[in-house]
Amino acid sequence: MDDDVTGNAIEVSGLGVRFRRNRRGRRSIKSMFAGAKRRTPKGEFWALRDVSFTVRPGESIGVVGRNGQGKSTLLKLVAGVLLPDEGEVRVNGGVAPLIELTGGFVGDLTVRENVRLTAGLHGMTKPEIAARYDEMIAFAELEDSQETPYKHLSNGMKVRLAFSVVSQLDEPILLVDEVLAVGDKAFREKCYRRIDEMLAAGRTLFFVSHREGDLKRFCRRGLYIRDHRLVMDAPIGDVIDAYNADSAG
Repeated sequence: MDDDVTGNAIEVSGLGVRFRRNRRGRRSIKSMFAGAKRRTPKGEFWALRDVSFTVRPGESIGVVGRNGQGKSTLLKLVAGVLLPDEGEVRVNGGVAPLIELTGGFVGDLTVRENVRLTAGLHGMTKPEIAARYDEMIAFAELEDSQETPYKHLSNGMKVRLAFSVVSQLDEPILLVDEVLAVGDKAFREKCYRRIDEMLAAGRTLFFVSHREGDLKRFCRRGLYIRDHRLVMDAPIGDVIDAYNADSAG
């Protein structure tokens, strides 16, 4: 992890990542080492290109854009689960990611085993996990499913478990993707109250959502991703207005 020498929580500079449309294909060695200015190889496309911004500690950022424009890809790059093809991401502090429904959990392990494994992988000690275990299970409302293999949980139960564990991590940066849309309304409100508490404690939030009310509730600043590029970095209300105007057109 890079030391914080600038005071920024996140620094993104000239970020770009490209994928193959045909997932069965592989990029050639020649194309992997080709300069960024050369023509994009056939069958590949830029999921994000030329994205730059900084985030100060404690900021709450809403990422806005149509499906398939690179919002979730951006969160994965910040989380470090994807590596960029060009540019750089610097994250000064640990990240608590809630960006994929099954991210970090093992299907054949029980709920109890997954809590211990995932929390441990994110740096929680065994005594810390033991002290917080009951609270995590209660928050997820999975008291009767602790010995159930993860793969047998419903999508809603998986979301409850993931949020419960991630929100207990002491990392300063929280990444939240659309996964919360899977949960029922009552649990979603419980999650949102927990996010309010984390923001009040000074956490940094990166939040992807299509829910305008949620974006305005949590975020003060917005990033608008259109055509795989960052086209607007402004107060969240202005960004939502621009997105709605483009969608109406």
